[in-house]
Amino acid sequence: MTDFEKAYETAIEDRILPGYALLAGDKNGNIVYSGAKGVQSLAEGSTRPFQLDTICGIASMTKLMTAVAALRCVEEGLITLDEDVARYLPGIGMYGIMTSFDEKKNEAVTVPNTTPITLRQALMLLSHTNGHEYDWLNPDLGKWRASRGETPSCGPTVEDKHTLPLLYEPGTSFTYGPGSDWAGKVIEKVSGKRLDAFMKEKIWDPLGIDDISFFPKERPGMKDRVANISTLNEQGEGPAVDAGGFDVFVDATDCLGGVGAFASAEAYFTFLQSVLKRDSRLLNDDSWDELFKPQLDERCKKELNDYLKSSPLHTQLLGMGLPANIEKQWSFAGMIAEQGQEGRMNAGTVCWGGVPSLTWYLDFVAGVCGVAFCQVIPPMSPRILKLHELFQRVMYGKVAA
Repeated sequence: MTDFEKAYETAIEDRILPGYALLAGDKNGNIVYSGAKGVQSLAEGSTRPFQLDTICGIASMTKLMTAVAALRCVEEGLITLDEDVARYLPGIGMYGIMTSFDEKKNEAVTVPNTTPITLRQALMLLSHTNGHEYDWLNPDLGKWRASRGETPSCGPTVEDKHTLPLLYEPGTSFTYGPGSDWAGKVIEKVSGKRLDAFMKEKIWDPLGIDDISFFPKERPGMKDRVANISTLNEQGEGPAVDAGGFDVFVDATDCLGGVGAFASAEAYFTFLQSVLKRDSRLLNDDSWDELFKPQLDERCKKELNDYLKSSPLHTQLLGMGLPANIEKQWSFAGMIAEQGQEGRMNAGTVCWGGVPSLTWYLDFVAGVCGVAFCQVIPPMSPRILKLHELFQRVMYGKVAA
């Protein structure tokens, strides 16, 4: 047993981590490591083991698939990058730009948005520079919701959840928001297919993937393999307990392109390894270049790095456990580490994760990628991310050797 496997096993014994699945591989299609351990639920009476085919809510790891699907639409001529999205998304930006919230009047102070949102910017929704922020992350948006008798991010559709005031002129700053959910709606409008049907045709079927779905409870072969969310206390300490009916996606009936998919570790890894290989079954070379290209100008890049440091919550949720002195950029695929970290990754590594403390990474220089699956909150728990970092380091060492 290696040191990182011992660390994961100790976490299970200490009731910090109920169960996990790990996979890493290289650009030649080889599996460098695969393993799983623990249980998929802490609910009383549940003993089902956590395995490579255990189904997890992958939350924001959905975003990478939506980015690939969006670029596939561009390739196929279904959209162009400079079309105005208003014809597809009439509600987006309808409330203008909120400059503040008037506590006395209990209403938002807004100004009109005069910057057209084009389909190029619709893909920039994937880079979080379009003026949106998740309402649960922004206190003023929370007050705006409350003033209307609404609950943040609730409702069955993307429009219900994310028709919000913008916070700045599109293209001038960075805030982490629901852009990928909106991009998923664009894909549906231009393709005439539900997002999961489009992904199945263009991504999952070509790769032979069956264990990804936006609605696993409707799939008899998947629903019994869905892991429960477990929760540590607010300080991130154990023992972990079953979170009961916790619903990350708050009763969505739409496919949420930013947060909505469920997948097994081996299914998502199959997709991720094809991304590492720049698989021609998914995208052409120009589209792969576009997917990985840094998208932020210097102003927006500074806003991103300041945003990550703006509060302990932002650092935990969005920092991916990377040192603060590593400059970050953003691509349609995810966050780019502009500098390497000794023994862990090279400069240019792209990574992201999902609320229940899941992560993925693509190290193009080393030619290695990996996924770490579990279902633990608080979101992006630092103790769990430290384990995932150790896994990444050992995989980096294996490939380097």
